[in-house]
Amino acid sequence: MDAIRFFDVLFAIVGLVILSPFFLIIALCIKIGSRGPIFFRQNRVGKDRKDFRLYKFRSMSINAENKGQLTVGGNDNRINRVGYFLRKYKLDELPQLINVLIGEMSLVGPRPEVRKYVDLYSEEQLQVLKVLPGITDYASLEYRNENQLLSTAIDPERFYINEIMPRKIELNYRFISNRNFKNYFSILFLTVWTAIKGK
Repeated sequence: MDAIRFFDVLFAIVGLVILSPFFLIIALCIKIGSRGPIFFRQNRVGKDRKDFRLYKFRSMSINAENKGQLTVGGNDNRINRVGYFLRKYKLDELPQLINVLIGEMSLVGPRPEVRKYVDLYSEEQLQVLKVLPGITDYASLEYRNENQLLSTAIDPERFYINEIMPRKIELNYRFISNRNFKNYFSILFLTVWTAIKGK
């Protein structure tokens, strides 16, 4: 186990224990506020191009994926009432601590994509799949308001594929090429700080 993996496991265990009361509150709010399961599970592409099941608190209506995989704007009618709050403060991402604990993700690393978009990667871009995907990274910080950005595009999916996705991968390289404790903890701090601000 390398040093970063050690901190991943440590923080995941501590986080799951400390946040367990909040998990319960969020779960109750989801069940009361909308019909369907508490968790949303989706296949994503992880290290070495292997699929895994990513966990989130469900913030959308059931079968929302059938209407598209991109969330466009804050007024996407697929998002339930509790979901707006969860997404604003990134609370829907917290169950991914489970993915971190079992070794499918790291706290910091390239955000995992669905297979549909990974299939569009060039050979060079596929290099980002040589490390564990993460809950947060430079791209998550720069594109925190990605949904609002997509809402201004004439063709959101084309804009995502041609503009946002390549830029995200460039930012992924930035972390991968400088994967060290300084950047690891810096990204974690900035993620928590921006989540608290809700911006």
